[in-house]
Amino acid sequence: MRSSNSLDQLIEALRCLPGVGPKSAQRMAFHLLQHDRRGAGRLAQGLDAALQRLRHCTRCNSFTEAEICERCLSARRDPALLCIVEMPVDLNSMEQTQAYNGLYYVLMGRLSPLDGVGPKELAFERLLARASDGVVREVILATNFTNEGEATAHYLSELLHARGLKVSRIARGLPVGGELEFCDAATVAQALRERRDFS
Repeated sequence: MRSSNSLDQLIEALRCLPGVGPKSAQRMAFHLLQHDRRGAGRLAQGLDAALQRLRHCTRCNSFTEAEICERCLSARRDPALLCIVEMPVDLNSMEQTQAYNGLYYVLMGRLSPLDGVGPKELAFERLLARASDGVVREVILATNFTNEGEATAHYLSELLHARGLKVSRIARGLPVGGELEFCDAATVAQALRERRDFS
């Protein structure tokens, strides 16, 4: 049994990060202590400030310091469009395209029965209330194309259709600049199925 000294506590704390095992956590801890104590201090302050100040936006469920985030309050966005994403990082990816000007809802996860994550854990009732506010006309499902993401999109589409909402799904296919010979068969097949008129 390891002693619970400060170093062990730091290593154990770093292990909470995704993909960080015991050895990686140990290397990070030693690096911060030996080579970047100032960075370690900034990290500690940043984490403390985030934990104290950040909460979920009451409209989109992403992180914000205010009750409603700036994005949800923006008059430049189309309130009739609601894009559903799994995580805040997915929202950021959508924003970087500069191709979407509607609003968002962040699930903070995806359905995963094997991990005990169901509709209740993702607060689907809150999402349905948000989508059924009388302003939203189309819901765009932008969950990831994993098995869990697809299951989440399918489940949500049924719930949203039952409320009379138009539901669409982001398309899949070949990446920009991609070459057919380097793409897997499933991606090429999906691109073929989701082809559109060319004019």
